Amino acid sequence: MRTTRYALALSGLLLAGAGTASAQAPPIPPADAPVPAGSNALPSGQPQPSAPVAPTAGSAATPTPAEPVPYGAGMKVNLSPDGSKYLRFITWHQVWTRYTENNTGTLRAPNKPQDSQVDFALRRSRFLVLSQLNPRFLVYTHFGINNQTAVSGGVVPAQDAKKPQLFLHEAVVEFKVNQYLSLGTGMHYQNGLSRLTRASTLNFLTMDAPLTNWPTIEATDQFARGIGAYAKGRVKKLDYALSVNESFLTNQTGALSTPLGLGTTVGSGPAALNTGNNVAQYNPQGTNHVYQGYFSYEFLDLESNLIPFNVGTYLGTKRVFNIGAGFLYNQDGMVSRPTSSVVNGAQIASPSTIETNKHDIVLLSADVFFDTPLNKETGTALTVYGVYYNYNMGPNHVRFIGASNPGYGTDARRGNAVPHSGTGSVGFVEAGYLLPKSLFGPKLRMQPYASHLLAGYEGLRTSTGERKNVNIFDIGSNFYIDGHNAKFTLNYRHRPDFTNVSEVKYRPEITLQTQVFL
Repeated sequence: MRTTRYALALSGLLLAGAGTASAQAPPIPPADAPVPAGSNALPSGQPQPSAPVAPTAGSAATPTPAEPVPYGAGMKVNLSPDGSKYLRFITWHQVWTRYTENNTGTLRAPNKPQDSQVDFALRRSRFLVLSQLNPRFLVYTHFGINNQTAVSGGVVPAQDAKKPQLFLHEAVVEFKVNQYLSLGTGMHYQNGLSRLTRASTLNFLTMDAPLTNWPTIEATDQFARGIGAYAKGRVKKLDYALSVNESFLTNQTGALSTPLGLGTTVGSGPAALNTGNNVAQYNPQGTNHVYQGYFSYEFLDLESNLIPFNVGTYLGTKRVFNIGAGFLYNQDGMVSRPTSSVVNGAQIASPSTIETNKHDIVLLSADVFFDTPLNKETGTALTVYGVYYNYNMGPNHVRFIGASNPGYGTDARRGNAVPHSGTGSVGFVEAGYLLPKSLFGPKLRMQPYASHLLAGYEGLRTSTGERKNVNIFDIGSNFYIDGHNAKFTLNYRHRPDFTNVSEVKYRPEITLQTQVFL
């Protein structure tokens, strides 16, 4: 009953907000406004607007009411008459209103267990500046914050969630060599692996990414970005991106940064014994480069590759059918100790002398993306995406993450955390259907969707050795007021609680996301 009550409350809030916003038509540019150059290359996934037609002499005195036009290029400052030289500013916020039934053992405050709560979270707050002063040079800067709740996301997460760090997401300079090749360097998002690993956060089909698409996030990278160099381009219908980056220090401290953190100690003093657990962790001494790439063959319409933000759904404005494949490789990125490694109290005093095994991070993927209008008169459209990942990250590695986690506890499995990545395989599929535009009138569009993630990690086993799969189900709908520029998303998640691997329980999570970007 309590879950149903919160769902109805959130639904009412959604409909009230949508009703208020739908009463306001977006502004119409003046007839002499220049059409923004290259607006179809922007991450909004919306078509370039056409200039309004000026009335002819002798036309009726009463003008026909004009229809709203897409937001287009937004805050764009043309530095040349034709718009080829410009500055573009993009800012956006994604705010969550959420009911969460927490995983077992979650704390909301010190010594205060919390079974469930309604909370508010700032999922993303970003600002991006894109500039092109020459057809061969591109500069862009992207900064912001993520995942601030009243519990997590602050400067000192163990104490409170206040004053989150404003940090660089991207700082890129790029040079176009020719029509087939561009070279860039800096803090960049030219990721390999999959389309979803390069996704724009502004136009997801579902409310958010499954996070598994960024398997090394905040471990060997900076929030899914790397410092390095890349090459990108398109040869006919084959789009590609390759990069080499530094491997960030994993910032593992205490037991995690020593070989003893890869084992279990019994006893104390000279009689103590420490036995390896054969579970791989990120290598705190990993300094080798990270190599990654992604290749996509575009059978139908060509997508923009000006900046590395793949569109999640085009809302019927394109016909796209792509098949892609990618990889990520980092030599000696993981470390472990086998169970045959047993050291005594004297060796424990000198942990640097304990032998460990190094493991390469080898990640592979293949995916397919299909997006098409179904009926242009009614405005219906279909979007489908599927991806398969094969992750090799050392023996029995499993990592838990919860987006905008509303709680904490003695380990990473608390709050809304789920098994995020590990050695094994992952399949993810999502589909959405844009309903006819006549359903709610021209000012509000609805797009129901559903997704399913199925993962099998070798480290998720019961005491008898049985492997437990990870199933995560999401179902919801986008409500578009002005395309992706102004929308609400209502999402229900059926989330597994792996506190006890032998008895996995499922918890509900209901989220209303409000998104506006300019």
